Amino acid sequence: MAESTDPTALPYVPLEPYNNSSMPTGGDSLLYDLNVFYNSGDIAWMITSTALVLLMIPGVGFFYSGLARRKSALSLLWLSVMATAVVSFQWFFWGYSLTFSHKAGKFIGALDNFGFKNVLAQPSVGSPRIPDLLFAVYQGMFAAITVALAVGAVAERGRMLPCIIYMFIWSTVIYDPIACWTWNPKGWVSKMGGLDFAGGTPVHISSGCAALAYSYMLGKRRGHGTQELNYRPHNVTHIVIGTVFLWVGWFGFNAGSALSANLRAVMAAVVTNLAACVGGITWCLVDYRLERKWSTVGFCSGVVAGLVAITPGSGFVPVWAAVVFGVCGGVACNYATKLKYFLRCDDALDIFAVHAVGGFVGNICTGFFAADYIAHLDGYTVINGGWVNRHWIQMGYQLADSVTGGAYSFAGTCIILGCIDGIGKFLPVLKLRATEEEEILGIDDVEIGEFAYDYVELTREVKTTDDEDDMSRTSGDHHHGMMDPREKNHDSVDSAGNFLP
Repeated sequence: MAESTDPTALPYVPLEPYNNSSMPTGGDSLLYDLNVFYNSGDIAWMITSTALVLLMIPGVGFFYSGLARRKSALSLLWLSVMATAVVSFQWFFWGYSLTFSHKAGKFIGALDNFGFKNVLAQPSVGSPRIPDLLFAVYQGMFAAITVALAVGAVAERGRMLPCIIYMFIWSTVIYDPIACWTWNPKGWVSKMGGLDFAGGTPVHISSGCAALAYSYMLGKRRGHGTQELNYRPHNVTHIVIGTVFLWVGWFGFNAGSALSANLRAVMAAVVTNLAACVGGITWCLVDYRLERKWSTVGFCSGVVAGLVAITPGSGFVPVWAAVVFGVCGGVACNYATKLKYFLRCDDALDIFAVHAVGGFVGNICTGFFAADYIAHLDGYTVINGGWVNRHWIQMGYQLADSVTGGAYSFAGTCIILGCIDGIGKFLPVLKLRATEEEEILGIDDVEIGEFAYDYVELTREVKTTDDEDDMSRTSGDHHHGMMDPREKNHDSVDSAGNFLP
């Protein structure tokens, strides 16, 4: 007997249109099955994407930690995971409501979802395909990683407690409004027609400009502009590990921003990977032209630059355009690393160069290459497109979005940090910067009390030898009367902490 091919006979849970319940929660779960309004595949994909974006945050920590010196490596890892904790609470407390409230204005949301009140099964403002609660937890990871990116600016000289307070305030005053006006349908950029699929302005430009402001407010590291800071990244393996975490997680970051398991999400995944690959190759080639070395750090930096650049356009552009995004992102961010000398700013980890410049390049390229048929791959999004669709005004929208977000983040960050440091004059625990003695000792020792490597602590107990005294006098770097040559010359060290020739 032939099996029935009638679709209604298959064991599907029928998908029902939302019933426009008068309840702000979307309905009473004791009386109705609220799952019938949503596709289980969409929910599964978005939960997975949430986990992938969370994975990116320790990736940021490993990347930053590897770029820094050993004596401050652990503090950067600590800051990245602490950012997750602080911002996740802020997002629950009022961040989500200020960003994605159903009653939002052009610039910021209301407090009707304070403490996740009534955040449950109503279709989200981001997409009717997923419920509020799922959208809230997914977007919360975006808020967390944005702060994690920005606070890398405290590298090697910033103190922890003021930074934690800054995380909460910055998320509230800077990130939430920018994300609201970009992604909430009631926001002014969204209404204007600006295109930002996954965070060119709210995530990358805002964090890059905030990092630049933080670097200015902290001042330059001790020895800036001298041989003392002419060091190589202390752990390239950490940089590679961080890059891999970011690369994998970015699939959830960009493809997840389709807010549904559909062809648009697939397209976003494809262009994300291609732009990352091209960005890494491009940066390597630019560096090789000057140094005749195939730099691992250069490749990793290029991958991140390509990922940053494709972020705003990943749900709008065709596959071939990803090559342009990767090349432009790799070249622009590579040369932008020289901007800190022109700006006279000690942006130790080049956050402004990679994220702010990369995000700006991505926004502009999106204005060129956004295509209406790509956006409509999800079955319902309609856009006018960019220059490939002869929609010339789109470039103006992209520029307005980029410049406004960057300027607001930079100025707001300066004000926030100025207020915290001002209070620090009366309450020393809130001083932004460590003292010179603490900076010499290392932020890990002073602020964390633990170390990324056991031999860092071990060497502190070694008595100073005449040779080490000579080396200290030569370099001018005194560290409890002794210089750790690994900080300068990066000698090889065995597992016991002994120097190898």
